[in-house]
Amino acid sequence: MSTHAKLTRWRNVGRFCIERVTDYSELLALEVEQTRKRLVRELSALVALAVAGLFTLSFVCIAIIATAWQTPYFLEVVWGVAAAWLLVCVVSFLVVRTQRPAQSLHVLKDEIRSDLDACRESLK
Repeated sequence: MSTHAKLTRWRNVGRFCIERVTDYSELLALEVEQTRKRLVRELSALVALAVAGLFTLSFVCIAIIATAWQTPYFLEVVWGVAAAWLLVCVVSFLVVRTQRPAQSLHVLKDEIRSDLDACRESLK
């Protein structure tokens, strides 16, 4: 293969890459905006759920302890409520540890990967 053909091929690949940079920037802006909206929506719902759940569980625990106030099982009930909270804490920790992190910007990564593959193929 001649030097002129190699230079032409490299020039074509360079043009392709330069044209794709603008596409990447538009795609990045779109994906960042979508990720931000999704994150705000999910965090808002999660905070509301956490606050409501904690208030509900707190009042249920207070009701259970108040029901056992003048009984011989008062200390067992109090320790049972504390053990239940510890169990909830351990289970939630295990659930968080087993979840896969969300993939952000996966469309952009796929596009860049496919373009790099196309560049490698054209330079062979």
